[in-house]
Order: sequence, then C-alpha cells, then structure tokens
Amino acid sequence: MNVHLGGNFLAYKNIDKTEENRSNDLFPESKTEERNQKWIIVGFDPGLTVGIAILDLSGNVISTISCKEISRAEIIRHIIKHGKAVLVATDVYPPPKMVKKLATTLNSKIYSPSKTFTVSSKTELVDSYLSEISSSESPSNAHERDALAAAIKTYKHYQKKLSQIEKRTQKLDLTSEEEDEVKSMVIRGQPVSKAIDEILKVPESADLETQIVEIENDIDSIDEEKLKKIEESARKLKQKIKSQQNQIKYLNRKNKGLKKEIKKYKDKNTALQNKIDKLHYDYSKDILSKKEITSKVSIIKGLQEKYTAEKERREKLEENLHSIKNIRVLELSKEAVPVKIIESFTKEGIRAACEYWKIKKGDIVLLSSSEGGGSQTASLLIKTGIKAVIVADKMSHPAEEEFEKNEIPIIDADKIDLKMIDEFAVVNRDVLERKIEDWKVKTEDKRKKEKEDKLLEVIDEYRAQRKRY
Repeated sequence: MNVHLGGNFLAYKNIDKTEENRSNDLFPESKTEERNQKWIIVGFDPGLTVGIAILDLSGNVISTISCKEISRAEIIRHIIKHGKAVLVATDVYPPPKMVKKLATTLNSKIYSPSKTFTVSSKTELVDSYLSEISSSESPSNAHERDALAAAIKTYKHYQKKLSQIEKRTQKLDLTSEEEDEVKSMVIRGQPVSKAIDEILKVPESADLETQIVEIENDIDSIDEEKLKKIEESARKLKQKIKSQQNQIKYLNRKNKGLKKEIKKYKDKNTALQNKIDKLHYDYSKDILSKKEITSKVSIIKGLQEKYTAEKERREKLEENLHSIKNIRVLELSKEAVPVKIIESFTKEGIRAACEYWKIKKGDIVLLSSSEGGGSQTASLLIKTGIKAVIVADKMSHPAEEEFEKNEIPIIDADKIDLKMIDEFAVVNRDVLERKIEDWKVKTEDKRKKEKEDKLLEVIDEYRAQRKRY
C-alpha cells in the first residue's frame, strides 16, 4: 500500500476550526461533501469583493464565484472542496499580500505576470479562451473576470509542459489521477521523468497498514513460497511506512524552521517599515522646513522690495526738497523768479505737480504740454492762486478764455528767456513782469474792442429797427 501526502496536507490540517464552522454558512453543501483530491489552479482577485476562479490541470473551468466580505477560512473551504491547489494565480505584479497569505495557507506556489494586466487584455484573454474550449462558464462581474484571467494566464504558462506530460503518461497507461499527480509534481519543480518514476513505484492503495493486515489475514491460505514473498513485501511496505513517517517528521521540522524563517523575515519587514516611516517623517519634516524657509525668503524679498521702494521715494523726496530749497532761495532773490513745471495739462498732472512742488498762491507755472486741457482743467489750476502760466504750445480756446476771464496771464515760452535749474526753470523777474504787463494791456485792449464792437452792433440794430418803422 501507498500513503501519498499532497502539498496541501499541512495547510488543510491547520485551518482554524472556528472559522471552518463559520464557513459552512457560505457553503452549506460542503458540510458532508468529501474533499476533492484533484489538483487545481486557483485564480484569486482579493478585495472587499473577492473573485475566485478554479481550473483543473487540463485547463477546464471548474468554478467562478465572487463574494463580498468573505473570510479567509471560507475562501479556503471553497477551494479545497474543488481540489488541492498547486498554484495560486493573480493578475497584478507584485502579488498582493492577501494572495501571498492564501498561497502560504494552501502550501501552493504563486504565479503572477511580469506586469499588471490591462482591463482590455484580461477581457480579450477570457473571451478567447472560453471560446477556444467551448466552455459554458462565464464571469458575471469584473472580480470573477480578473480571477479567471489570472488562472488562464497561469495555465497557458504551463500548458506546453502539461501537454508533454499527457502524451508520456498515455503511453505508460497511467490513470487520470496519476497523471494529475505527475503534473502537480512537475509544477512544483520535479523533472518529468523523476515524477513518473515516483508514481510508478507507488502502489495504488494509500492505506499501507490496512493492506498489511489484509495480507496477514490471508497467510493461512498461502503456501510457503508465496508466504515468503508476501512477508518480503510486508517488510518492504513497513520500511516504506517508516520512511514516510520519517519524511513526515522531517517535513514537520522543516515547517517549524520555515515558520521561524517567516518570523525572521516579518521582523525584518517590520524593521524596514519602521525605517521607511522614519525616512518619510524626515522627508516630510524636510519639506515643512523648506516651505518655512521659502515663506521667510518670500517675506524677506517683500521687505527688500518695500525697502527699495522707500529708498527711491526718500531719494526723490530729497531731490524735491533740494529743488524746493533752491526755489525758496530764488523766491528771495530780486533778479530771478522760479517757474514750477507741470508735465501734462490734465487733472492728474496738476494734482501730481501740486503735491510735488507745493504750488501756492503767486507761483509761476510752466505747462510742458497744453494738450487735453479745457476750461475745467484751467479752473482747477486757477484755484491754486497762481500768478501766471507759461505755455510751450498752443492752448485750447476754452482754457484760454477761462484764464483770461480770471485775469491769469498766459505767456508764450518762446518769447521769454527760460533757464532750467535741476527740475524747475527760472526767468528774469523784470522780463516776467514786463510780459505780464504786456499781456494785461493786450487783454484790456481786446476787451475794449469787444465792448466797442458790441456797442456798434447795438447801434446798428437800433438803426435798422428805426428804418423799418
């Protein structure tokens, strides 16, 4: 007799009984159903909603399901109901933690693609494969599709090797179960020839001790020569049992060693995670520090700009003060009269000049440009109390009338000798007074003529009316 321990024996033995009882609520038919000993490929899509797809080693689709909020015990119970998992497949790279845990529990290998599938490639793979094998199974949602795509991709990876095994086992007249066993051994890393030799050496029965008892019960009816052969077979079988018991002990010890190694790697992983957390903290702290530095640099830059603006303003005010002092000196002088310059004959230009030069009553001003000025602009300048206005170009008629009406002399800059000192101009006092007097005489003559013309117009109108009557 032969006792064969599949790769999932330890995994099945260690399933938590409490979780296993709870899993009966999800799969009630599995309470009385015996576990299937067929080797299978499991496609697994973890998440809040889990997708599970199961293929046998001939590529047939056995099952596709999806469940929401399912426990690991329930997942394992569903899988082992359909067979022994030799491969757990995933459609993403690297394999998720949940896939690794499931594969460890089932004592199975993990297969994952070299890169994560796209949705379109998964859909195309599943549709093409189901059409190829003429399967009635079809995924009902994305979770089942992803799980089935992972299982199909895994099967196709081993398909050529599995087909070679089928051809060789057919010649040896092995049963489908033995063929399945050979496939599982090859997937787990054994050469094909060694796997076949191991299967051929193993008797079909798995209960060695039962076979021995049966042989001993038939001793009385067997002749001496046959008895010797039977005793020899029994001895070999007992040695085989002892060997396999030793192998079980060895596997148990190896399992303990692997558990210790897993713990060591878990501790190492925890240490690395702590290191990552510390690096992340330091990185975040560095970013905050850089942000704070950037903020302070921005404040300093703002203060520097403000300082530069204030410095320029101070220098301008100092220049202005210097000019005003010079003007004051000239105002006290009997020979020269300062002329304050207005750059543009607009409301804004007049306000800016008044603020800068402190234009006051009795000042002489120069209009650098009379363009744009009208009666209202002239009125604004007249309100400052200026004594006269010098113009560098032709002033508009409304503005000119406004100045004349308020008896503010308008002097042509070309007819007076202006000299520039810093930002203002000066004119000889006597020349200025003479020009102002000339303007007044000219304006008075103009007014008299206007009055005479008006009187003559009234007389002419009166005479015309007398003639009519």
